[in-house]
Amino acid sequence: MYRTGIITLSDKGSQGLREDKSGPLIQTMLETVPGFEVVKTIILPDDMDTIKAKLIAWADEDKLDLILTTGGTGFSERDWTPEATIAVCDRLTPGIPEAMRYYSLQITPKAMLSRSAAGIRGKTLIVNLPGSPKAVKENLEAILPALDHGMKMLLSAGSAECAEPLK
Repeated sequence: MYRTGIITLSDKGSQGLREDKSGPLIQTMLETVPGFEVVKTIILPDDMDTIKAKLIAWADEDKLDLILTTGGTGFSERDWTPEATIAVCDRLTPGIPEAMRYYSLQITPKAMLSRSAAGIRGKTLIVNLPGSPKAVKENLEAILPALDHGMKMLLSAGSAECAEPLK
């Protein structure tokens, strides 16, 4: 099982002024995919230091395999999720956000405005998803078919049979 955490980034949500619909949607979608277990969820304000601290704690102390964030990937002056993610990662995985944007561009030209990032900290994959439930669904649909294989490679002791076709 891939121990997964979901972080919703929302100033209003963290104050109880807005209902979080994206975090629960991510959890529901992962429950339909064998191998993923959501063990932590939290709503945080759009604050770079707070985001970085939680990503580091969940990766280094809680040893989560996967952290999915939702929100904070747009153009607002409070949108710092990609910068926080990049700051804590050892290695970036640019293909993941590229695939999400490509998939979403088939649906809306607004997809090019996403600043989502993804990367690896130790043995934890961190992926930024957009904040709206519609965009979360589309972006997660884009990456779920390859995510299991990526997780196997990340958590393997050596080679994870990269030449094998995806199922």
